[in-house]
Amino acid sequence: MKRTDISEADEGKRVVNSEGKKIGIVKAVKNGRAYVDPSPGITGAIRSRLGWGDADEDDYELEPSRIADVSDEEVRLKP
Repeated sequence: MKRTDISEADEGKRVVNSEGKKIGIVKAVKNGRAYVDPSPGITGAIRSRLGWGDADEDDYELEPSRIADVSDEEVRLKP
């Protein structure tokens, strides 16, 4: 069974898209929501799909509905 809820224990895990490409790291978890430090090379299309836009924020909120699975090593997003 896949786990989609996120907790403070998941801080530091890499965040990958549905194809396994790293898009960032979970920097913090607050109230069940992950805040991600994006990888420098992620494209504008990925940022747009995640609702992150082009702003120069340090960490971006990851909507829980976008999470497909949380494993011991990573947070995988839905396509």
